[in-house]
Amino acid sequence: MSRSDSPEELAEPERYELQAGPLYQFDLTRRDLFRLLGAGLVILVLLPDTDPLKAAAQESGGRRFMGRELPQEIGAWLHIAEDGSVTVYTGKVEVGQNIRTSLSQAAAEELRVPTAYIQMVMGDTQLTPFDMGTFGSRTTPTMAPQIRRAAAAARDVVVGLAAKQWQLDPASLTVADGRVLDPASHRSLGYGEILKGQKLMQTIGAGVALTPADRWKVAGTSVPKVDGRAFVTGRHRYTSDFKRDGMLHGKVLRPAAFNAELKSLNTRNAEAMPGVTVVHDGNFVGVAAPTLHDAERALAAIEAEWQAPDQPADRDLVAVLRPHPTAFQGAPSASRLQATYTVPYIAHAPLEPRAAVAEWKDGRLTVWTGTQRPFGVRGELAAAFHLPEDQIRVIVPDTGSGYGGKHTGEAAVEAARLAKAAGKPVKIVWTREEEFTWAYFRPGGVIDVSAVIRPDGTISEWEFHNYNSGGAGIRSPYDIPGQQTEFHEAPSPLRQGSYRALAATANHFARESHMDDLARVAKMDPLAFRLKNLKDERLRAVFQAAAQHFGWEGRKAAPDRGFGIAGGTEKGGYVACCAEVAVDRAGGKVSVIRAVEAFECGAIVNPAHLENQVEGAIVMGLGGALWEAIHFDQGRILNPHFSGYRVPRFTDVPQIEVVLLDRKDLPSAGAGESPIVAIAPAIRNAILDATGIALRSLPLEKLSG
Repeated sequence: MSRSDSPEELAEPERYELQAGPLYQFDLTRRDLFRLLGAGLVILVLLPDTDPLKAAAQESGGRRFMGRELPQEIGAWLHIAEDGSVTVYTGKVEVGQNIRTSLSQAAAEELRVPTAYIQMVMGDTQLTPFDMGTFGSRTTPTMAPQIRRAAAAARDVVVGLAAKQWQLDPASLTVADGRVLDPASHRSLGYGEILKGQKLMQTIGAGVALTPADRWKVAGTSVPKVDGRAFVTGRHRYTSDFKRDGMLHGKVLRPAAFNAELKSLNTRNAEAMPGVTVVHDGNFVGVAAPTLHDAERALAAIEAEWQAPDQPADRDLVAVLRPHPTAFQGAPSASRLQATYTVPYIAHAPLEPRAAVAEWKDGRLTVWTGTQRPFGVRGELAAAFHLPEDQIRVIVPDTGSGYGGKHTGEAAVEAARLAKAAGKPVKIVWTREEEFTWAYFRPGGVIDVSAVIRPDGTISEWEFHNYNSGGAGIRSPYDIPGQQTEFHEAPSPLRQGSYRALAATANHFARESHMDDLARVAKMDPLAFRLKNLKDERLRAVFQAAAQHFGWEGRKAAPDRGFGIAGGTEKGGYVACCAEVAVDRAGGKVSVIRAVEAFECGAIVNPAHLENQVEGAIVMGLGGALWEAIHFDQGRILNPHFSGYRVPRFTDVPQIEVVLLDRKDLPSAGAGESPIVAIAPAIRNAILDATGIALRSLPLEKLSG
């Protein structure tokens, strides 16, 4: 099966959500069935799986998500208290990307109040409007404007009420620091005094005027991170810190391998332990106990036999994902360059493993968990327990990172199942080994590329085939008339899902590596070759900015030193990176000495935090470039600990310099993903410059050790 690169098909390429979908759906008891449907004849119709993101992409106008009408009343998005403080509601969640601060700035800008006035309520399915989830760098371009519209509409309502009270023209009044001012009489009223706590039921008008970026006072500035001190001092409570009265601790029996079936089970010894509840429901086996130690002992006392099918190993990646070589168009020639690139499965490795606390009360379920999709997890819980969604509440505390890896609610479902059986709240916290093994992975991929260059150094043909890793960022931004790109689905040996920048990391690695190889064939400087084949002015601008700051033209050749450049565009962001490496040929080790990255995402909302995002993406990208790879065989992960899975360390971090291009004439785009896509090919191309070796597989382990 293949898919072309038409904009409609690649608009939201989060296709791995389904492959990383729910693991559990528990059997209905007869009592549950009649409680839900009543007595009489029951006919169950099983509907095919649907892709919620594809459905959302078909909606338009920003008023509907997944067939749901978004609330247009101001009061659904914000509330102004009598003391003038403002509560803003959003289904987005904070997973370290600092959107709590940037969304506070969006509201404060339009309300004309300091950010200290703003309190954000995020990711609570009972209190906040429906939201698909926090992914795809969509918060800044979609949620921030929605909050700005609500805030601007609220400001207009308050000004109108003050004008009515004073019998003045609203246009004659001004707003500052949460107060409406009458310049003529020097009278003023605070927002709280005007509203007196009433809920704003007025509709957000389609024509509400927003403040242009060149007139921003709060947005566009480096406001410090909201609640930053709580995170660095340890006062912030993560899900694993939550406690409920009478709470038990849960553990789940994991299969011996992926796709294993439970053949026999003996739970007698565990059931005999004081205070222990054992649950066996299909392939789900778990325990709940008064302490974590008791739960671990009870789990160890269970005897289970599993049967798993034969499964491939990571060394079989190419044969599994692309059994037959790509049949390229066109005849071989001296001007045609063909190559195959591979990327491995890698783990998200979040600082906070999956965790959840579940509590049932009066037939209703409340779950606290770290997830990027609180409403999606609510849907998983509803499906697993055959409940209406309005009987389930999911609350997301600010979470210790996700990177696309926390779209699903496995821990939430596990905790809820144990809590239902035990009749008490239950907490589940995954171990690091469980996180490495039972969470989904960034997809592995095989990418075949063929290109033809003319004598003048322009590219006349480009053919690009991605097998399995995805369609994000697949289309080349270079000016190539005969361009053909395809994404091919493949049977994945591992459970796979979204990852920071999705497949754009893989596709940029293959494309930008191939561009350097083509530059060598054309005997051209890598930057000059790119610029010659590039008409996109925004992409040209970041290439030129990165090169100028790096000193590309003045770089000096030295033994075992190399310089590389790479760039691209994804999710509305434009990025270019220059890297300098040192190569130890004898030891086969690569050290990244310096990285300069230029980034442009329209109007910048918070410069300091954007710079932090770019720096973080570069450091994370180092891991995928040089070391990270999941090794597996026969359905088992062979390196499920940090001792065997190499991530960047402080000593690995090079000198990092970030160049931000602020385009106040353009809408703000997200920046959580795009900055990661250029670092791996820049390092690869620097290795090529230093050694003449054209590496085509990540991680670059042949030299990185």
